[in-house]
Amino acid sequence: MNFFERQRQVRRLSTRLVLLFVLAVIGIVVVVNVAAILAFNATAADPGQLAGFVAMVTVATVAAIGLAALVRTLALRGGGGKVARELGGVPVPPNTTDPELRRLRNVVEEMALASGVPVPEVYVLPEETAINAFAAGWGPSDAAVAVTRGALQRLNRDELQGVIAHEFAHVVNGDMRLNIRLMGLLFGILFLTVIGRGLARSGLISGGNRQRGNNGGGGVNPLVLVGLALLVAGYVGVLAGRLIQASVSRQREYLADASAVQYTRQTRGIAGALKKIGGLSDGSELKSPKRDEVGHMLFGEAARTSWFATHPPLADRIRALEPSFDPAELQRLSRQWAAAPPSGRQEDVALGLAPSAPPQPTPNQPAPGQAAPDHPAPVPAAPGPAGGVRPSASALPVAGTRVRLAPTEVLGRVAAPTESAYQHAAALLDQIPDPLLDRARDRATAVPLLLGLLLSAEPEVRQHQYAALAERHGRELADAAIGQAQALDGLHPMLVLPLAELTFPALRDRSAAELESIVAAVFTLIHADGAINVSEYCLSRLLLAEIQESLRPDSRWRTDRRTLTDARSAAGFLLATLAQVGHAERADAERAFQAGITTLLPGTAWAYAPPENGVLALETAWPVLDGLRPADKERLVAAVVAVISHDGMMTVAEIELLRTICGLLHCPLPPMAGAGIG
Repeated sequence: MNFFERQRQVRRLSTRLVLLFVLAVIGIVVVVNVAAILAFNATAADPGQLAGFVAMVTVATVAAIGLAALVRTLALRGGGGKVARELGGVPVPPNTTDPELRRLRNVVEEMALASGVPVPEVYVLPEETAINAFAAGWGPSDAAVAVTRGALQRLNRDELQGVIAHEFAHVVNGDMRLNIRLMGLLFGILFLTVIGRGLARSGLISGGNRQRGNNGGGGVNPLVLVGLALLVAGYVGVLAGRLIQASVSRQREYLADASAVQYTRQTRGIAGALKKIGGLSDGSELKSPKRDEVGHMLFGEAARTSWFATHPPLADRIRALEPSFDPAELQRLSRQWAAAPPSGRQEDVALGLAPSAPPQPTPNQPAPGQAAPDHPAPVPAAPGPAGGVRPSASALPVAGTRVRLAPTEVLGRVAAPTESAYQHAAALLDQIPDPLLDRARDRATAVPLLLGLLLSAEPEVRQHQYAALAERHGRELADAAIGQAQALDGLHPMLVLPLAELTFPALRDRSAAELESIVAAVFTLIHADGAINVSEYCLSRLLLAEIQESLRPDSRWRTDRRTLTDARSAAGFLLATLAQVGHAERADAERAFQAGITTLLPGTAWAYAPPENGVLALETAWPVLDGLRPADKERLVAAVVAVISHDGMMTVAEIELLRTICGLLHCPLPPMAGAGIG
């Protein structure tokens, strides 16, 4: 199942979620109506009055559920970080020197670069001693990945990789939006228990006072009956909520486990994490009172006992990864670990995954007390003996290197990073000079560095951009940006996008006003001069879109409604622009354009007519193209590949341009590794 098929599957799951929610609401409404009729003796009323009473109760119940769900959903507009903080999560600083937190950040950064998505916020749940993790957010640009303290302490690096890879599968497959929607809907159908408890309590109190005032006379206060009915209805909602969680999440966990194996190319990491959950006394159980609300988005079950499990049985998940696994092994491991609990860091040393003594400073590893990345770390090429060693980073290919790349190969790689892509991402990090990594991760220097990356390589265009930036945003920022741009001159094209993505956590950790100012500065660079080339423009537009999406996450139910018929003009602009900028001769550009049209709309006659204002014509095209249905977006990506490589070959710079365009279309493409895509 490729990325686009998974997007269609998520759409079907969204439809199922709505239907289950509607059925749950109907069941709750029936219970509440019956209780209200009995409590207020409405059966004695004539049919007209009874119908009006039922309608009033129905409207009130549906309104209460809908309003509660809406309020909860709006409260989650803060993105994945909001969810993590509600569960007691603490942000992990980008420049942390704590060994466990540094290891976590390195794994997350490498996985993000390998997946082709922005680096998410990283949180740790310091009060949770069990092994668990989750990814939350409306999309990759506002995503957060959180792990428990127990996971950091008990899992070795391979196991932590497996867990993080599982969570990234949810990020790139679009599961997070469904998960966060489910949180809002569950709150709505559980809200009646809160109302019912309050009504029952107030009814008992007022009823007791009335009894004392009437010397024991009077009947049962109707508020008590209504409150009890709402409690019953609320528990109907609890039951429905568990069913909904189980319905939409169990199969996705198998898929995420399989994706984690694909990402890391080894099963022992994620299988080892699952075995530790089964063998340790804490398991994956969370202490947070909100654990049931987020149970469907966790790596493991939130509680040991549940009416309807949100995850497949632990033994089944392990057996899917290791067919020869015997569940009795969990009992043996449990006895072993009861006597001597595992330590992830000690296992790293034993397996050769971490140094056994403080390392000596190297060009890419500062002395103790400074930020000390532990990558590259071993990632075996296939399941096998523990302790394999990752090959050292190789030199990056020359920018003009050409590789053969077919559209079908690219489509198969979208949102499907392999072990080679993961290794390549770690190698890319090793190739970025330490001073640049420090500036990208530092809140004070991330913005000038990002703007420096977006300044044009053409001196005349860069001067126009500098002047516009100084005029609208101050000379201090313009000078800082130009200084960073000069330090970045000569940076390999394969390092530009990764370095830009590494600035994202430091950018996102700002107020709305600061983010708006950054957005305005990026707009200034894009529009300062129409001569900006397509690669610089697309990179600027991608990072602009990511910042805007983190600032205002798109919480709509459906964002992929358009067809190619609706997006015909926008698609034509994109293909014609790419054909024009990639070919000096009009005849060559026209052939490339027609190759794209043949892929996009076979049998369609379409004249090649590049837009007069060049890349700026695409400003209105991106929202239209990003809103295409999965099947149509798949064809568009294939058409883009056909234009860029109409002769079947692509340069490294063209592949990076393709990755940037795929990012704009929310079809994350892993980095190139060797002679192809990793």
